[in-house]
Amino acid sequence: MADDLQSRRAVIAGVGAGGLALALTACGADTDTPDDAVAAGPAKSGAPGGALGRTADIPVGGGTVFKEQKIVVTQPTAGDFKAFTAVCTHQGCTVASVANGLIQCPCHGGKYKIEDGSVAGGPPKGPLAETAIKVEGDQITLA
Repeated sequence: MADDLQSRRAVIAGVGAGGLALALTACGADTDTPDDAVAAGPAKSGAPGGALGRTADIPVGGGTVFKEQKIVVTQPTAGDFKAFTAVCTHQGCTVASVANGLIQCPCHGGKYKIEDGSVAGGPPKGPLAETAIKVEGDQITLA
């Protein structure tokens, strides 16, 4: 009986250790990144030189929200790229989309102009802060 009890304890301890190893592995590196983000290289949130994307990814008259970096890049006119914080000045939500010349926050309907980040509608009281970017060739990086 004592041997059976020791065997059961060994099995339970082994299962617990295996579960812990699995949990620690699951907490490791995030591998769910878009293929184009991997091709552009690792993005460094807020760090100079951090890759954001390609110029072709930013439509003229529109923009793209880079949620991980909390930055929105717009192209109001062909070849004119602007970047702003993606954090809404109303209550700190992250803006979600750019359409019809406006950066849009989904939380309370805040809208900002793609040209300068100024408030175009909704409850925000102030503009989105401009963020420095660098455009070299077809690459957009944080400046």
